[in-house]
This record gives sequence, structure tokens and C-alpha cells, in this order.
Amino acid sequence: MSAFSLIVMSKADDALETKFSPHDDLHLLQPQSLVQHPAAVYLSQLRPKSQQTMGRNLDLIANLLTQGQCDRLTLDWSKLRYHHTAAIRAVLVTKFAPSTVNQMLCALRRVLKEAKKLKLMSPSDYTDAVDIENVRFTKELRGRALKPAEIVAIMQVIKTDLTAAGRRDSALFIILMGSGVRRQEVVSIDLSDFDPSSGAIKVRGGKGGKDRTVYLPSSGMKAVSAWLEVRGVKAGPLLYPVSKSHRVMRRRLTDQSVLYILQKRAKQAGVDSFSPHDCRRTFISSLLDAGADLVTVSQLAGHANPMTTAKYDRRGEAAKRQAVELLHIPYDE
Repeated sequence: MSAFSLIVMSKADDALETKFSPHDDLHLLQPQSLVQHPAAVYLSQLRPKSQQTMGRNLDLIANLLTQGQCDRLTLDWSKLRYHHTAAIRAVLVTKFAPSTVNQMLCALRRVLKEAKKLKLMSPSDYTDAVDIENVRFTKELRGRALKPAEIVAIMQVIKTDLTAAGRRDSALFIILMGSGVRRQEVVSIDLSDFDPSSGAIKVRGGKGGKDRTVYLPSSGMKAVSAWLEVRGVKAGPLLYPVSKSHRVMRRRLTDQSVLYILQKRAKQAGVDSFSPHDCRRTFISSLLDAGADLVTVSQLAGHANPMTTAKYDRRGEAAKRQAVELLHIPYDE
């Protein structure tokens, strides 16, 4: 008999409510030190925002396994076996979108990996427990790529703003469009990360905790230099907030502020609203359209797998046809 029987009950509105009936006690018998607790150790390795997201995922899994009796810190993760993880996966696919399910399964696997590394779980039990497949699905790209006319309209609006905010927004927009950095990455850039002589920007602690170097086009270097005339050269974040009274406030810009600034400038320019990720998508797609090789674009974008970058390739069959014409194979009739 399995440790959990999956009971699916129909509601009046035909929705499914999934419950677990426990036959094993998965409660942690005694409190564990955080340095010995697999969930705490895993979460400590993540950025604050990811800690919140994955912490909620682990709480939900722990609640499902124990009918609300445990959270991520009171569940004994080392007791989980394949029948537990397989049952959890079966429940999650009925409740959440595939991408969300896969994110939750990732958190689950990572905690079990920490349980093995902490010698709380045997290698064989770990191998069996994590042997659950992700949900397969075709993921469409989020957002849209901006059209050249939209980019021109936005830049014209920003350049006519001669205030400190206008200088800052020019630098922000061109960094996003010209380097493809993520929203959280752009607000994390410090002045010391920017090399004005080469246009290089050191992106620290990107997705997956990886550092990389990106480069601004000449227009981006000019925009950042113009902003630095207002900002000054005091150490700290590259981009500062600017008050309504045009006072530069020496603190880090928030990622939510970045979205607000772009939405504001889009409205002023009369173009459809766009997000920081749309700038990133435009950057990647434009480089591929221009003929930049996939591996280089992947490195600039900070993608671990070039196949992720390939999803942004919009050149289609025409590019394939042009590519084979580069070959010279002599043929004499």
C-alpha cells in the first residue's frame, strides 16, 4: 500500500479538489538547525526574490503532503520517497500551469539534493525520489519585440526631456535595449561596473548567480556619459531615482521603478506599453536578425543554453536559404 492515496473529489462547479491521506508521519520529529535543514540550506543560496518564490512553493508542497499540517521548515524532507514525489507531481499538474509545476518540481528536487548532501538521505533514495519528469509543453515567448519606429519615437520623447530624469531615462533605455540586461540586473549595476572607455558593463549575480560582461553601442556610451554629468562620479549604483523636484536621490533604483519609467515613456511617445523584458527580446532578436552568431548572442544574453536564445530567432526559412548560398561547391556540367 502506498504512503499516500490520492483522492479526487468533484465539486458542484466541476473543479477538482485534491487531497492526500497520510499513512506515514512526515513531521520533523525535532527542530533542526538551519544549517542542517535541507530547505533552509537550499533557500539560503538564492537571491531574496527567489527565496520568497521558492519558499512559497515548498510551503505549498509541504501542505499538500500533510493536509496543511506542515510547512517547509516542519516537514521532514528526508523521508520523502518516489511515491511521495510522484503523487505530488500528479496533484500539481491538475492545479497549476506547466511552467509553474516545473518551477515547483525544481524546488523539490533541490531540497532533496541538499538532504542527500547533508547525509540525511541515502543516495539511492534520493535518486529514486527525484526521478520525476518535468511537464512538457511548448513555451511561447513572453511579450513582444519593439519596432524600429517605436524605438525612435521613445528616444525622441526622452531626449526632449532636459531634466535629470530625462538624462537618466536615456541611459536606462539604451542600456536595456543595447545590452539586453534583465530588469533586476540593470538596477544592480554599480558605477564601478561600467567602463567608459570600452562601453563594457560587468553584470554581477545574474540569473543562476552567474557574472558576465556586456557591451554598449556607441550611442549607449554617450547616453551614460551624459547621465554621469548629472549623477556625478561618487561610488554607488549607476542609476539613481530622481524626485519630482528633479533632485537626484543617492540610492538604488528599484526594479518596479524601471517598469514604471518605461510605461510612462511609452505613453508619452504614443506607442503600446512595453516591459523591460520586451527590450531584452528586441535586443536578442535584433542581433540575430543582423547575423550575429547564436553562441555570442547567448553569452551576451546570459542564457545557459544557446537553445534558449534560438527561440528568439525570427529569421525563418529565408535565413536558411541564404546560409546555404555561402557554400561554394564546384559543379561542372
